[in-house]
Amino acid sequence: MRDDDLTTEQVVEAIRKFEIIEKYPDARPFPACLLLCKLEDDKPLHIVCALPKHVDILIIVTLYIPSEEDWLNYRRRKE
Repeated sequence: MRDDDLTTEQVVEAIRKFEIIEKYPDARPFPACLLLCKLEDDKPLHIVCALPKHVDILIIVTLYIPSEEDWLNYRRRKE
């Protein structure tokens, strides 16, 4: 968040509307996924989060603004 100059409020607002673009069911210690979210200026934001089954919480592992060089439409990794 610091590297991309994002506030907690911006992240919370962006995560309200998301699309799951990758799933990591075998991630440890909890299953995880990659979300595509949009910041208020319509800039894409990727959030990797873990989903523990035994509690009702979402753990944000990392987040970043994806690069057009690495992603197709910010949804698929370029080969």
